[in-house]
Amino acid sequence: MSILIFRMAFHFQAEQWVPYPVDEVFRFFSNPGNLPRIMPPSSGTELVRLDLVPPPGARISGATVTEDAPIAGAGSRIVTSFRVIPFLPFRAEWIALITEFEWNDHFCDEQKKGPFKSFRHCHRLSAEAKDGKTGTVVRDVIEYEVGFGLLGLLAQFFIQRQLRKTFEHRQRALSGLLGRRMS
Repeated sequence: MSILIFRMAFHFQAEQWVPYPVDEVFRFFSNPGNLPRIMPPSSGTELVRLDLVPPPGARISGATVTEDAPIAGAGSRIVTSFRVIPFLPFRAEWIALITEFEWNDHFCDEQKKGPFKSFRHCHRLSAEAKDGKTGTVVRDVIEYEVGFGLLGLLAQFFIQRQLRKTFEHRQRALSGLLGRRMS
């Protein structure tokens, strides 16, 4: 007798250009304190705990965006809490580990505990001119498995919709947040 294992991986990608230099945009994204600021308010995302490891080559004091906001290098563990279903009080914990970090190029995080069977999110940044203005392209590539067989496949439609809404919100919020930081 053989057992058929049902495994289905999914992919989501988002891209945005912002009129700010790569190093400033990278510092913004690699600061875990900014995560709740770019998430939709309906998610109620909160930082619960940060176990930070400075990025390669950075002094502890040089690894900060502000006096109290360190950058999460490879090996950092970020624990957040969020609403499972927007606007309902049920919350879940998400533990992510930064697994890759290359200054001003990319960093990747992987879910260690959370709602997915697996979840890997890579943030890739590159300089790009648009209409004669130098800026940064932010590319997010997410690979994930839902689990739960056929039920997970059905949930996939809701998950893709939520991911799309989350990144649409982030894109609207990002320019304003970066604009305030750069002024």
